[in-house]
Amino acid sequence: MFKKEIRKKYKDLRAAITTDLLEDKAIEIANNLLKLPVWEYTNYHVFLPIEKLKEINTEYIIQILSGKDKNIIISKSDFESGEMTHFLLNDSTKLVLNSYGIPEPVNGIKISEIDIEVVFIPLLAFDKQGNRVGYGKGFYDKFLSKCSSKTIKIGLSFFEAENQIEDVYEGDIKLDYCITPEKTYTFIKK
Repeated sequence: MFKKEIRKKYKDLRAAITTDLLEDKAIEIANNLLKLPVWEYTNYHVFLPIEKLKEINTEYIIQILSGKDKNIIISKSDFESGEMTHFLLNDSTKLVLNSYGIPEPVNGIKISEIDIEVVFIPLLAFDKQGNRVGYGKGFYDKFLSKCSSKTIKIGLSFFEAENQIEDVYEGDIKLDYCITPEKTYTFIKK
């Protein structure tokens, strides 16, 4: 399947999920994350969900990170440049919804991409090779290209993998893992 077809398919599938099922699946994803060997790091980047698009509620992941005394990093998007700026999330961080419905920090301590060790990535779909499909704006590809080559990239998905995304291009950055409510996919070479 091609990205355009995949986007439509998974937007429709996500739109059909009930609110209760969304929460159940988000909890299952967070529980599956606990089984990954990624908890020895310090700096974790987490996306804040666009509720109207039924993105995965990352509140449970934030609670896990907070309980493990990790640095939680969130982003602010610049839709003109396609760039993201990253901030440490703490008790004094004020969040507002941008025009796309994304909760973003108003203030905070800036964090460089190179210092981020683990990134939880929103996506619409992914394939069995670790390729991912988002909304097509390229924010995460730009962001991930600035991270260390050792940064661990973890996709979060309500749905299982597609066999193959046909129109992957050279600038697409693959996942190391993808977590679904039912399964953990591993793409890194051991």
